[in-house]
Amino acid sequence: MTDDTQNKPLLDVQNLTVRFAIKRGGLFGKAKYLYAVDDISFQIKRGETLAIVGESGSGKTTAALAVARLVNAYKGRVDLDDTDFLSLQDEDLRQARSKMQFIFQDPYSSLNPRIRAEKIVREPLDNLDTVPNEERQEIVDKLFEAVGLHPEQQRLFPHQFSGGQRQRIGIARALATQPDLIICDEPVSALDVAVQAQILNLLRKLQADFGLTFLFISHDLGVVQHMCDTIAVMYMGKIVEYGDRKSLFNNPLHPYTKALLSAVPSVDKKRRAETKRILIPGDPPDPLDLPKGCRFANRCPVAQDRCRSEQPNLNEVTQAHSVACHLVNETGIAPI
Repeated sequence: MTDDTQNKPLLDVQNLTVRFAIKRGGLFGKAKYLYAVDDISFQIKRGETLAIVGESGSGKTTAALAVARLVNAYKGRVDLDDTDFLSLQDEDLRQARSKMQFIFQDPYSSLNPRIRAEKIVREPLDNLDTVPNEERQEIVDKLFEAVGLHPEQQRLFPHQFSGGQRQRIGIARALATQPDLIICDEPVSALDVAVQAQILNLLRKLQADFGLTFLFISHDLGVVQHMCDTIAVMYMGKIVEYGDRKSLFNNPLHPYTKALLSAVPSVDKKRRAETKRILIPGDPPDPLDLPKGCRFANRCPVAQDRCRSEQPNLNEVTQAHSVACHLVNETGIAPI
């Protein structure tokens, strides 16, 4: 593999926008648009993990669904291994879906309760019909072993498994088509803390074993710190900070990122003492009536007049770190 191929992103998302029409003002009222994702761009190199983080309503899950074409993008471009994924239709799209799979948030509702675990994992192979029938059971057997489930559990129904085991079935199903990219939508948020650690360790092991690439969606910076190479922080449909893990955790620049990081618990006594908790006052703006300037300005403790009147661009501070904040200077000095 050449250096150019190694450095080329597997997933390249440019100017992705997702909007939903909301009818207002009675029967003949003019539709307004809610921009759930507003002109975001990011890349993921093969074998790496990018996390999109933010609180509920930030647009992170909608962005992931749009990448996978589970919701329609209003505009933008999604290239998966040099294929324009958003332009594919019919059979081309069906075949391309095998290269991009989803692990859903809730292991209780994402599995069909009426079919056995074996068939759940085998279903993607049966739908694509690209693997000879006689080989499919062998693949299912290997996948159960890879995710830490016993062969005899293949005959069980989803309700006979624990939450962590159900998520393992979901992971095995996602791996069945040998995808290039796996989108993990809050894959551990519905699980107990001890089980969360098991699933995260499993995902990291599978990534190392199979060279997987992850797009990881989470609201928990404590989780993504141990999972991800690069992090994009979203707020009200916009990416407000983007950087590699080391840069973002050691030197957060955006006031919103700083507030999120200050809430991450730590077992390190010294770190706890040095970390000042930053509270975010107020509520997010109305998504149907967004402010002209920075969308975080009404909650930001250091906002100035310019912040309220002019929307900041996502500017590069270093090669590995970008931020959308008027108050961060060119040398990367943050306002707080």
